[in-house]
Amino acid sequence: MVDKPRVRFAPSPTGELHVGNARTALFNWMFARHSGGNLILRIEDTDESRSAFSYQVNLLDDLKWLGLVWDEGPEKGGAYGPYKQSERLVIYTDHLKKLVDANLVYPCYCTEEELEEERQALILSKRMPRYMGKCRNLTCGEREALAAQGRKPSYRFKVPQTSIEFNDLIRGPIRFEGDAIGDFIIVRSNGMPAYNFAAVIDDHLMAITHVIRGEDHLSNTALQMMLYRAFGFEPPAFAHHCLILGKDHAKLSKRHGSVSVGEFRKQGFLPEALINYMGLLGSSFADGREVLSQSEMVEAFSLERASKSGAVFDEDKLRWLNAIYIRGLATDDLMNRLQPFLRKAGYQMETMEAHWLKSVIETVKEELTTLADIGGHIDLFFDDRYEISSDARQILDSESAQKVVRSFGEYLADAAGAPQEIYAAAIKHTKEKSGVKGRELFMPVRAALTGKVKGPELDKVFAILGKDSAWKRLQRAGR
Repeated sequence: MVDKPRVRFAPSPTGELHVGNARTALFNWMFARHSGGNLILRIEDTDESRSAFSYQVNLLDDLKWLGLVWDEGPEKGGAYGPYKQSERLVIYTDHLKKLVDANLVYPCYCTEEELEEERQALILSKRMPRYMGKCRNLTCGEREALAAQGRKPSYRFKVPQTSIEFNDLIRGPIRFEGDAIGDFIIVRSNGMPAYNFAAVIDDHLMAITHVIRGEDHLSNTALQMMLYRAFGFEPPAFAHHCLILGKDHAKLSKRHGSVSVGEFRKQGFLPEALINYMGLLGSSFADGREVLSQSEMVEAFSLERASKSGAVFDEDKLRWLNAIYIRGLATDDLMNRLQPFLRKAGYQMETMEAHWLKSVIETVKEELTTLADIGGHIDLFFDDRYEISSDARQILDSESAQKVVRSFGEYLADAAGAPQEIYAAAIKHTKEKSGVKGRELFMPVRAALTGKVKGPELDKVFAILGKDSAWKRLQRAGR
């Protein structure tokens, strides 16, 4: 018996880390941290045709980026390894022999084509597709004849015609009927273990106490409970959380847009914001709070408050959260995180004066929704990138706007002093001379100085641009 909870996150390295799987990792991580337990990372890489080492590398990198650090597993080690299923094949072979010796499994020689034909026939007769046990009662002679044809058998578990019941920590009592489940494959014809077979053995040998995963695994749990019984293992507690859905309430997929952690990283989302948002999906926190640190989420986490119904992924809300987290960053930290995005936008931080760049970042910080937005906000501070947008030109085309631009430029021509003082005085002069105020005063100034119709506070922009650059832009904006 272990003296504290042990949970596991067991992804397959067959693609990039999906936000749905990342949320499963988050739930397991929060449960482990809340209960003082351990999180085990296990790589389920027995699907040789689809698994790739590059996916495993990206998977570990994404988990570390999210801050979901595991206690045992790859790069960590532990007393229950190996933590990659491809390195545990001897263990599965030994356990298959136990079931063979107990007459609980049998070799199946059916081809993929034969299985598909049986499946289609069941569908046409409006019955639930399942394996009907064709190979279950073959004689030794029939098996030898099929083997002589070059057929390599898979191994199927003999499903007992009894009910399978377990109590789900989120959904309550769950029941499946054995007579509705066909004998299922536990070892494929290539000798590799099937998911349910390997998972049961690994969860038992790794002393997993709680299995927390998506509701799409409920039917797998029924199969696994049968294997636990067959081996005489004590099953762990199960908790099946709801799935993440798209706005059309279908399971979140690529047709809904970005779905992988890597994609959100490239788009400039912060790990703190993504973790916060994933934590809100399908769970609730005290007082209806929506902005929580990881430590606050851990403290408040409870499987009892996890939702049973699907959680809709709202990227607009994620962007709202991300903007809040960006505004909360210390400027030095933000500058460090912006480096790759600045380089991608064509800027070299090492060529810029550090204090000046820090002023720029502080000025545009409130405007950023993602880190990748930086290029579209920082460009207004570079004369060689200054352009007047069509919206800004539309504002500048009016006679009133041109009067504002001329008046502001006239004052700048002979102005002296600190930039903040010059700007304040120039606005006052322009207001008096043009006779306009409010939006009619500030929008033409913004359009002329920045080439845009939205942006940071104008006095801060002017302070960074300086009088000479501002004056040149006013000349370009005039007519």
